[in-house]
Amino acid sequence: MKQNSKWYGMLTVVATLLISQTGSFGYDINDKFSIGGIMAGTYQHQWVDGDENKGRGAFNFEPEISFRPNEKNEFFAKFGFGAGNGLNGETNFNLAPWAANLEDDYTDINGRNRDYLLTAWYKYTFKFGENHSLGLTGGIIDATDYVDENAYANDEFTQFMNEALVNGPNGFFPSFDGGGAVEWEIGNFDITAMGMNIGENEEGRNYNYFAGQIGYKLNMSLGEGNYRLIVDTTSEDFKDEDGQDDESRLAAFLSFDQELGDIFGAFIRLGWQDDDADITYNALYSGGLNITGKWYGREQDNFGIGYAYLNGENNFDYSQVAEIYWRVVFNDYVAATADFQYMEDKFDSDNDDIEGIIGGIRVTAEF
Repeated sequence: MKQNSKWYGMLTVVATLLISQTGSFGYDINDKFSIGGIMAGTYQHQWVDGDENKGRGAFNFEPEISFRPNEKNEFFAKFGFGAGNGLNGETNFNLAPWAANLEDDYTDINGRNRDYLLTAWYKYTFKFGENHSLGLTGGIIDATDYVDENAYANDEFTQFMNEALVNGPNGFFPSFDGGGAVEWEIGNFDITAMGMNIGENEEGRNYNYFAGQIGYKLNMSLGEGNYRLIVDTTSEDFKDEDGQDDESRLAAFLSFDQELGDIFGAFIRLGWQDDDADITYNALYSGGLNITGKWYGREQDNFGIGYAYLNGENNFDYSQVAEIYWRVVFNDYVAATADFQYMEDKFDSDNDDIEGIIGGIRVTAEF
């Protein structure tokens, strides 16, 4: 795997340079078949009291293909290749400083003995009117493609990097396994229901996952906003904190994003999780601002400022994350981000506490 990692890293660097010079090598082959994807690399360095100050880099490459024989049918597949695990595999912080899929995430996915194939699904869409449709999807899917969306805090490649500000880490949004989803859009409302069977959890046990989301799109004088309620649960295949009884997991989230004029936007994500199963966090409170570069003449650039507080369980008191980033867009495909994070994990025992700063650079090429 180490030899492959070198090749994946070299491929990412070369392809990023090609895209920045030529525009893009991803394209619509015809009006039915297209190829695209994303490549990203980061270097992050941590300065932590009581822990080793160190830096690590990582690359990933996620190409995707789409075939649309007509407007009602779509076949889609996405693959993933990685080089290195970055600070995610080195830091003692409980939360990942980069929420992206990295080298170890692309092999033996969910204990299925499947490598590199992330999603592969078929979707059929019923069109009932201009603002009324029903989509049915089945195959290997990713829960985060359907629930816990947010305009400003949902993309580890173009927005915040820390997992606390990408999705709700006190919840559970499994990826890359078999399942199906129903998406109903009517006017300004959208309703989503989905289910998956996951190969194994942290305890090596197969389990079922179910989620639902109700969203409303609000258009007002300040701009567009989205207001969502998400509920997800699992089968009883998780142990309690004593490792005895089998328990299910249950969580609920509120996810809001709202434009505040041409320059500013704001988001809030709140989440609560039942504590019958052995969990790390029972509550999440997060929010922040998005500021576009329009005020200095670069409308595609943006700043992000976010904060998350996660209330802990068992011997874990809390975690908190503050993150700020500045993303500079070079062209339609390539952007670079300077990112700084403050992180703190607080335990019942002061000897286990950890606090520090992580700084990093992320380069992303979308094609």
